[in-house]
Amino acid sequence: MVAKVKSLTVVGIEAFVVDIEVDITNGLPQIAVVGLPDNTVKESKERIRSAIKNCQFKYPSQRITVNLAPADIKKEGSALDLAIAIGILAACGHINEENLSRYVFIGELSLNGNLRPVKGVLPIAMNMVKKGLDSIVLPRPNANEAGVVNKLSVFPADNLLEVVNFINEQTSIKPLALNKEDLLTHSGGYLFDFSEVKGQQQIKRGLEIAVAGSHNCLLIGPPGSGKTMLARRIPTIMPDITLDEALETTIIHSVLGLVPQDKGLITQRPFRSPHHTSSDIALVGGGSNPRPGEISLAHNGVLFMDELPEFHRDVLEALRQPIEDGFVCISRASNSLKFPSKFMLVAAMNPCPCGLN
Repeated sequence: MVAKVKSLTVVGIEAFVVDIEVDITNGLPQIAVVGLPDNTVKESKERIRSAIKNCQFKYPSQRITVNLAPADIKKEGSALDLAIAIGILAACGHINEENLSRYVFIGELSLNGNLRPVKGVLPIAMNMVKKGLDSIVLPRPNANEAGVVNKLSVFPADNLLEVVNFINEQTSIKPLALNKEDLLTHSGGYLFDFSEVKGQQQIKRGLEIAVAGSHNCLLIGPPGSGKTMLARRIPTIMPDITLDEALETTIIHSVLGLVPQDKGLITQRPFRSPHHTSSDIALVGGGSNPRPGEISLAHNGVLFMDELPEFHRDVLEALRQPIEDGFVCISRASNSLKFPSKFMLVAAMNPCPCGLN
């Protein structure tokens, strides 16, 4: 008997639908996961086995084959745990299969069956709407993040048993209702404010002009002159972030797990200040499994580079194209990913290496 469940996986900052097929046949008790899974997905079988048993379900003592389609896209992360567990229970007859096609399942399982939050929920939710999928079951801490997407029914759950009872219509889960405009209206203030700066009229006027025209700027002065203090307050005089900008920014933060669970949306312009020892990959993005770097995390905000001459030359050279194009393209043998990077660059340095002249 083959059970089919829908889920999604994130590649870069985009999500792709994954059809999970579970087949249980006679044979030695084991579970095989195929379809280009990474190590995290391969390890999920141990979490799933314990979660099913601790939720008082009988784990099948037969051969279980789990296929993650399409097979040519690498599946990363722990977000497929819940969907695979639901597929196994459906193949065993514990779940009404007629209701499975109505939902998408996302979540990491703990050993006792509880649901843990996962990364990349916002791009997953936005891609669901594009694909015509309208209902998602996911961990409660991720509910606000998915709730900012229109035309999507979000069902937050706490554990595997609650999800099974919900699918079998034995219990009900109230869909989340979230107002995105209220999130932006009641986003709270910044920790710092430009109005707190006393004196420094000339540099304050210069920064106001730079912000008004979205110009990059360089602050030069001896230690203690207030370069970092002024830079940290620049986002407070930038225009309020719009809803579209907030969604763009939140997608990038979501794939790295940096979205506040109580809000689900980045409601303030980001301020990123990487250390001068940062590598070019940390700043621009990349890696074997490409991830956004600091310049993408600063999208729609400020990238502050303190002690500019101390950054490696290859790091500074890597900033040329993103500053000009507003995005960075990371190419690998298997695919090519594009990360947005429209930011205001603010750099600071001492007049000379001694810092005093």
